[in-house]
Amino acid sequence: MPKTPLPLRAGDLTTFVRALSKQLGDASPSHLTLMNMAARAAGYQNVQHMRSAHAAAQRLIRAADDPPHDARAVERALHQFDATGRLDRWPSKRSVQTLTLWALWATLPADRSMQEREVNERLAHEHLFNDPATLRRTMVSCALLSRRRDGTDYRRIEQGPSAEAKALISALAARRRARPQEAVEVIHV
Repeated sequence: MPKTPLPLRAGDLTTFVRALSKQLGDASPSHLTLMNMAARAAGYQNVQHMRSAHAAAQRLIRAADDPPHDARAVERALHQFDATGRLDRWPSKRSVQTLTLWALWATLPADRSMQEREVNERLAHEHLFNDPATLRRTMVSCALLSRRRDGTDYRRIEQGPSAEAKALISALAARRRARPQEAVEVIHV
C-alpha cells in the first residue's frame, strides 16, 4: 500500500526545533545540531544553506514584483523638479506631464475627500510656476483625481502607478525629505 505524502510546514525553523527539543527532553542534542538536522531533512546541506536559499528566493520574488522601468523617461521627469522635489515648470511633452502628475498624485491623501481650495493649496506647495488649476484639471483628465460635476469633493483615485512613476515617486521622496523645517506628507506606493 503506497504512502500518501503528508506536507509539513513550519513557520519558523527555530520555533519548530525548540518544540522538538522539548519533546526529546534530556536526550536532545544542542539547538544548532537540531537545526542542522532539520535543514538536512528538508534537503539542505545545513541551516546556513537553508537560510541563503530562502534569502535568494525572496530577492527573486522582489525583483519579479518590480518590473524594469525606462530610466530615461524617469530622468526627463526628474529634470522638471528642483532640488527639494517641487515641480519647476510644466513640461511640454505629454508623456513627461503625465509622469510628473504621478509624483504630485503621491502627495495627495488617499481615501479622503478634499475641497478645491485644499487641492489647490497642496498642489501649490508642490510646484513653483503658480498654476494649481492646470495641474488639478490635468490630474482629473488623466484619471488620477476625481471630482463631482459641481467642482467639489475631489478624491485621489487609488491605482497602481507604472514602474516609471514608482521610480520617480521614490526619487522625489528623498528630495522632499531634504526640505528645510517643514512637514511633508508623502504617501508611499
